[in-house]
Amino acid sequence: MSEKDNSSGINFNIPFAEHLGVIAHRQKNGEAQISLQLKPEHLNSWGAAHGGVILGVFDIVMGLSAKSIDVEASGAITIELKTNFLQTVTDAINARARATRSGRTLIFVEGEIFNEDGHLAAKASGTFKLKYARE
Repeated sequence: MSEKDNSSGINFNIPFAEHLGVIAHRQKNGEAQISLQLKPEHLNSWGAAHGGVILGVFDIVMGLSAKSIDVEASGAITIELKTNFLQTVTDAINARARATRSGRTLIFVEGEIFNEDGHLAAKASGTFKLKYARE
């Protein structure tokens, strides 16, 4: 993936993130933070963020966290992702992730999503493999 100047603020091209409309606020030193203003197409039949949107946001923010461990990495591939849903989100998603342990190429990451009221809405943990251009 190449460096790209885009409206998402993500420092490389992730078409799905751009499609969702996420905005990156931090992606440095194993930490990442993004937000998403929900649109009608992000919602389930009860008017809350669809579980797939929540999982997608976790995948993006946690992958950014893992990739930020090594600036030479061209991306991070999700190996495993576990999520616990705690509350609904109906207006805006604020997500953050932190790499908790890293090996040579495997990074362990924890993530949290907060709803528009600042309450913890979901937690996740996952394993990501760094990808390099030469691979």
